[in-house]
Amino acid sequence: MRIHNVPTSAALSDPGREYRASEPDAPLRCCLRKSLPDEPVWLFCYSPSSGKGPYAEVGPIFTHVDCPDEPSLDRLPVELLNNPRILRSYNAAGQIHDGEVVEPGSFDRVIEGLFNNPEIESLQVRSVSHGCFYFAITRA
Repeated sequence: MRIHNVPTSAALSDPGREYRASEPDAPLRCCLRKSLPDEPVWLFCYSPSSGKGPYAEVGPIFTHVDCPDEPSLDRLPVELLNNPRILRSYNAAGQIHDGEVVEPGSFDRVIEGLFNNPEIESLQVRSVSHGCFYFAITRA
């Protein structure tokens, strides 16, 4: 699988972005970990590329202002998967194929099962409580 994070430069496309000098424990979509105290972050609107047409969604996400870390894009970011998450699958046309709540420890199995379906092109990992986008997954 390939993990798709959000570059910090994506914040610059939102003129309404908010600078936060410190936002501890915010899930960062750039390096795919939680923020530490006193790390400057952007809060901004983002639309993941996998949903298209009526399935396109915009929601708030956090990234560093200047990201100090490079995430591993070939394995799941465990720090962001220690709670249940929603996995949404999308076909090549950007339409939602299916969605399910996944518990910690089950992600690899559920992802493999979803990608066994040739109609599924990408997955989105989202928050259960707020529905916010975390990261996308495609086949390697």
